[in-house]
Amino acid sequence: MEKEAGPDAAAARSDDPWCGTPAVGWDVPGGAGAGPAEEPSGSTERHSHSAAEIYLEVQRSPAFREVRRRYRRFVGPAAAAFLLWYLAYVIAATTAHDLMARPVIGVLNVAMLAGLGQFLTTFLLTWAYARHARLHRDRDALELRWETQEMTRGAGR
Repeated sequence: MEKEAGPDAAAARSDDPWCGTPAVGWDVPGGAGAGPAEEPSGSTERHSHSAAEIYLEVQRSPAFREVRRRYRRFVGPAAAAFLLWYLAYVIAATTAHDLMARPVIGVLNVAMLAGLGQFLTTFLLTWAYARHARLHRDRDALELRWETQEMTRGAGR
C-alpha cells in the first residue's frame, strides 16, 4: 500500500459512511486480547476517562443533539402521518362499506386501491427515510462515531 499510495494512505479514513471499522484490537496479530494498541503521542489526556463518561460527554455534545434533532424532525411527523393514513384505511374499511366497495376501474374498487396505496406509501416512506438519513444525518453521525472511537480507544471499560 505504501508503494502505490504513499506512507500516509493507511492512516487516511474513508468518507464512505458504510465503511465498517474493525473493533479495537482486532487488527492486532494476536487478536482482541493481544495487548493494548499503541496510542498516538499527546492523546493520553483524552483517554483518562472511562468509556461510560466518554459516551455521556458525547451524548451531551451539541453535535449529537443536532443529529438527534434532525432524526426526530423527520421520524415524528412521518410516523404520525403514516399512522393516521393507516388508521383512516382501517376505519374506512370497517365502517364505510359502501364507499370501499365502490368500483373505480374494472374490478378494482376503492378498498383495493387504498390497500395497494398502503404498500406504496410504505415503500415511499422507507425511501424518504433513507434519503433523509443520507443527506442530513449520516455524515454527522459518522463523524461522531469516529470521534467517539478515538476517545474510547484505550479507555478503561
